[in-house]
Amino acid sequence: MNTSYSRVRWSVVLLLALVLPILAACGAPQSGTTASPAASPSTAASAAPESPAASASTAPAPSASAEASPSSEASASAAPAGSGTRGAGGTLRLLWWQAPTILNFHHGQGTKDSDASRLILEPLAAIGPDGSPIPVLAAEIPTVENGGVSEDLTTTTWKLKEGVKWSDGSDFTADDVAFTYSYCADEKTACSTGSAFEGVSSVEAVDPTTVKITWEAPNPNPYRMFVSTNGEILQKKQFESCIGEKAQTDSTCQAAHNAPIGTGPYKLREFRPGDSVTYDINENYRDPNKPFFKEVQMKGGGDATSAARAVFQTGDADYAWNLQVEAPVLAQLQGGGKGDFLTIPGSSVERIAINRTNPDPALGDKRAEPDQPHPFLSDLKVRQALGKAIDRKAVAALYPPGAGPTCEIITTAPYVEPDQIFGGRHQCEQDLEGAKALLDEAGWTVGADGVREKDGIKLSVLYQTTVNPLRQKEQALVKANWEAIGVAVELKSVDPGVFFSTDAGNPDTFGHFFADVQMYTNNYEQPDPTTYLCDWTSSQIPQRSNGWGLNNNERYQNPEYDALCDQLRKETDNDKRLEIVRQMNDVIVEDVVVIPLVARPQVSSGKSKALQGINLTPWDTELWNIADWTMTQ
Repeated sequence: MNTSYSRVRWSVVLLLALVLPILAACGAPQSGTTASPAASPSTAASAAPESPAASASTAPAPSASAEASPSSEASASAAPAGSGTRGAGGTLRLLWWQAPTILNFHHGQGTKDSDASRLILEPLAAIGPDGSPIPVLAAEIPTVENGGVSEDLTTTTWKLKEGVKWSDGSDFTADDVAFTYSYCADEKTACSTGSAFEGVSSVEAVDPTTVKITWEAPNPNPYRMFVSTNGEILQKKQFESCIGEKAQTDSTCQAAHNAPIGTGPYKLREFRPGDSVTYDINENYRDPNKPFFKEVQMKGGGDATSAARAVFQTGDADYAWNLQVEAPVLAQLQGGGKGDFLTIPGSSVERIAINRTNPDPALGDKRAEPDQPHPFLSDLKVRQALGKAIDRKAVAALYPPGAGPTCEIITTAPYVEPDQIFGGRHQCEQDLEGAKALLDEAGWTVGADGVREKDGIKLSVLYQTTVNPLRQKEQALVKANWEAIGVAVELKSVDPGVFFSTDAGNPDTFGHFFADVQMYTNNYEQPDPTTYLCDWTSSQIPQRSNGWGLNNNERYQNPEYDALCDQLRKETDNDKRLEIVRQMNDVIVEDVVVIPLVARPQVSSGKSKALQGINLTPWDTELWNIADWTMTQ
């Protein structure tokens, strides 16, 4: 192999070796999975689900007691761990206080939809705890050494497992994989995962078990498509009539989104969007000894505190997701002794998104459209002042251990040095006087009511987020900070099942963003943050014409940023890639597209002490290996 090809190959080694703990100023993360060098395209073929990986950390339960909660559904049946008997485990009870709203994640919004869909739909590969790709529907991971990745990185060829069946008994083939690309590559389909499917010349089903991707240019991350949470494969037979606008408007397609046929360990029995999902074993699942549980019940709704109580104290749930609970409350609940707290570092950042468009309802159908600039948040100095006024340390102190304040949207090494996550690369200590000075410079003067105004427009913001006691305390802190500089603040809390839904007719979704600012957490799904960063490009703006389903809900438009995304997709030099990622982070932070607040652990969940087999990864859904979960007596 010549020298230039060798350099290209090693660019991917770097991209797949980025799983390092988040380090934050207000306390280091708890010990979680231990990062190790990830597999490169030369070695990834050896990765397999049974490869050893570090287990999730278990936080010690404090001795404090807490009040009992109302009981929920019946307890799970138990069977010996590792029995290898399909269906021996009875019912697994999952509690997702943000209820899923769709089961086709290519049109989903938020982790709850990704998690709920993953029991049914699968990608070609998962991303394991060490950042290495792990075969799922693929027979092996394509590499340069095994010929799956061309030496010039312009093609990636996937070999698929033979004999895989869809849950309806039909054959899974390369045609389904190629179709999934065609489906999401069509802009009118408006896949929320669309960024992962850009930069491709063609996807070809070479034969029933071979798929060849040809990239528009050398691609330094050959695992960008069909891998992890954005890579779930759809059945061509079920969705082939849904490409384009029909995906959003046709009733048959809408029904398919909520009842997909899959290859995963479970199939759908019943789905009540915004409430619950019940799954049965997929009798056509490829491993005859899995899954262990006869059925899975995913209950949605409630709040994070009651979810924590259900797993730690009452035992009414076997697994409770995203325990975004104030640290002292969580510590008290853990005293119940029935469960373990799980955490793992990752790339999650709680942020405030800034709307660049005008959400005024008086605009009618033009409300929040890209050609309607916001009356005051289009002013950089106003956005900067909002950021300067926030006491991030006070906000981060609300969170359980492992979280800390941050100025950055990219928070993993090597892109950000450990001492740069807070107060290094960007300075974001609270500065109320500096915030006031910026508003003064921009001509926003304080009125008799204490609210700043300019040209008859008041600095008054509608600030929305999901219903959650911790987030409401965050809102209260930020509101007090902003009112101290002369900004009036109206708070709004939306049911999370609505906020993160894809209902094109509901004005309260975060895709509609019919508010001035909104707050939530997001993360990148691979060690390589290309797709994540490219979600802020102009092509990803949600609007009426695409059903409000894309991810750039700030409606940010910047040709220079778009160009950086194109460059990042193609650049194969390690040092240049690092610099592009840092530049894109800097644009998002310095142009105040969002205001980063807290670097959070990727997972903060709870499990029954009897539940075994969980293998958390920061680069995939928590349920990625649910076929391996078991329950002891």
